[in-house]
Amino acid sequence: MFCQMTLVQLKDLSKPMPELTPYIPGVEVSTLSNGLRIVTHCLPHLETVSLGAWINAGARHEQIHQHGIAHFLEHMAFKGTPTRTALEIAEEIEIAGGDLNAATSLETTAYYARVLKGDTGLAVSLLSDILINPSFEKDEMERERGVIIQEIGHSQDTPDDLVFDLFQQTSFPGQPLGRPILGTVETVSRFAPGDLRAYRNQFYQPSSMVVGAVGALDHATLLGQVEHAFGAMQEKSFTALEPATYVGKDAQLERDIEQLHVIFGLKSVAINHPDFYAMQILSYILGGGMSSRLFQEVREKRGLCYSVFSFNWGFSDIGVFGIYAGTGPEKAQELGNVVIQEIKGLPGTISDDELARARAQLKTGLVMCLEQSSSRAEQIARQMLLFGRVLPIQELIDKVESVDVATLSRLAEDLVEQKTPGIALVGPGSGLASFDSIREKFA
Repeated sequence: MFCQMTLVQLKDLSKPMPELTPYIPGVEVSTLSNGLRIVTHCLPHLETVSLGAWINAGARHEQIHQHGIAHFLEHMAFKGTPTRTALEIAEEIEIAGGDLNAATSLETTAYYARVLKGDTGLAVSLLSDILINPSFEKDEMERERGVIIQEIGHSQDTPDDLVFDLFQQTSFPGQPLGRPILGTVETVSRFAPGDLRAYRNQFYQPSSMVVGAVGALDHATLLGQVEHAFGAMQEKSFTALEPATYVGKDAQLERDIEQLHVIFGLKSVAINHPDFYAMQILSYILGGGMSSRLFQEVREKRGLCYSVFSFNWGFSDIGVFGIYAGTGPEKAQELGNVVIQEIKGLPGTISDDELARARAQLKTGLVMCLEQSSSRAEQIARQMLLFGRVLPIQELIDKVESVDVATLSRLAEDLVEQKTPGIALVGPGSGLASFDSIREKFA
């Protein structure tokens, strides 16, 4: 039988419990004796299960000589174990009609699979094998080193990706949070198997890992499978992250291309900050859709660019707020002036209608995670890593609904008063000079 609809009580001791029931139907959480947490959400109407291991270790956990090693390790996990070759790993998951993948971010690494509901045991076995027993054979490592160097080259040839790496560096220069996830050709070229083992042994620990699963599953059955596969992992001392410091500088890379790619950024709040959802809403109002201020002014009224949007990234202890646009060099000066104008025009001018539209956009995004098992698995696993509990969707919606115009105006004023924008540009040199006065205009 799949899915016992157990009600799990979740408490947030930092504030009084809301009147809404603090239970989430179908969600269960267990912790193994070694500290590994397992969180599941049963959706019995599905025929599949999405599951994976999310680890509180990413590019931000690297030392300077390890730059790119988290991503390299993620690649090498699929390249063989003492009991499976790389080909056998691929064949086992695909003969069952499933898929197996991974991703490295600045603060986490995820290894995940999607299988038919009867194949969760296979998925758990494969995930545990590649996480616990990677071989790191030299020949495989040399081949994969070449693949990653090609990936770095691809990123360097993609200006709208490159400008985001550059923006991260301008926001957090000289810090792990400011380094590109892929690493550099120089750092990737010198990694040895022992380097991968050392990073893995330091950060891949039970208490910093969450196994999340969503779909047609039975929690007790999956718990037994995970305990059998992961129960022998041992806890070791964990190295805490150094706090990040936003700086905000200018950086320019000249490229012989048609477009000038620009990001203008400011300091924001951490993902667990009380104002995080308000900052998300502010981003939607400024540049989160076709009705947003930037889209209407920059594209619809002035025709300055094809793509323009704002974003708000929340990390565990800090955040950044930014605006991206791609435009021709001859329009760069006007674009910069409009961006500054729209940011400075936010305080005291946000309407109830704008707030209502932005709320609806954000709520829809949150609810959509419930309709895709893979997105929901990532959501509940990350919530366990960040908050130690799964957040009821109604609690998230209540946070969004509680945002008012006065809060948005206060946050907009905070942005304007920073006086420390970061500017990242990639494109033809003729356009770069147009932004020399942007910082002065913002101040």
